Amino acid sequence: MDSKIIVNICRECGSQGHSIGKKLAEKLGINFYDRLSIENEAKKSGVNQELFRAVDKQQTNSFLYSLAMSVYSYGDKISAAGTVSMSDRLYLVQNDIIKKFAENSCVIVGRCSNYILRKEKCVNVFVYADLEKRTEHIMKLENLKEDKAKDYITKIDKKRASYYNYYTSEKWGSKAYNDMLIDSTNLGVDGCIAVIEKLIKEKYGIPDFN
Repeated sequence: MDSKIIVNICRECGSQGHSIGKKLAEKLGINFYDRLSIENEAKKSGVNQELFRAVDKQQTNSFLYSLAMSVYSYGDKISAAGTVSMSDRLYLVQNDIIKKFAENSCVIVGRCSNYILRKEKCVNVFVYADLEKRTEHIMKLENLKEDKAKDYITKIDKKRASYYNYYTSEKWGSKAYNDMLIDSTNLGVDGCIAVIEKLIKEKYGIPDFN
C-alpha cells in the first residue's frame, strides 16, 4: 500500500470497536495499536506500569491527581515538575507514543488518538451500539450476569468519557474530531469494516486496496 493510512477508532464499551479495529488492520495489512500496545511501548522507555493502573483507579472527573513519587520521562519531553499530575504525565507519554506509531500506516483504538493526531490526515470513527447488544457482548466476553454487565459498561464508558472530555475539551462520542459515527448494532464487525473501508478510499483517494 503506497499511501500512509491512519485510522483512529473511539468506541462505546461492548460495541466491538476493538474487534473492528483489529480485523480492519489485519485486512489492510497494517499495524494495530491499542492500550496494551501503548503500555508495552511505555515500558520500554522505563515507565512504571503501575502508574497506568493507578490512574485507572481514580474516579474524579478532572483527572487532576497528586504526582506519583516515581519520576520518569519519555523522549526527554516530560519534566519532573511536581505541579504535573500523574494522569497528565501519562497522557504526555501516550501522546508521544501515538505520534510515533502514526509515522507508518496503522489503526489505533482509543486513548484520544483522533485528537492527538488531529493535524494528520486520518480516518476517525466512533463506534456505538444499543445497550442490549452491548450488554450481550460483555456478558459473553467477561462472563458476567446481565446486571453486572450493565454496571461494567456504565463504569467503562464513564471513565472513557471523562478522560476524553478532559484532554480534548470536546464531548466523547460527538462529531468533533470524528468523520463518522457508526452503529454496530445491526452492521456487526464486518459491516462496520466495509463502511470504514469505503471512507478510507474516499478520504485518501484510493481506488482499491492492493
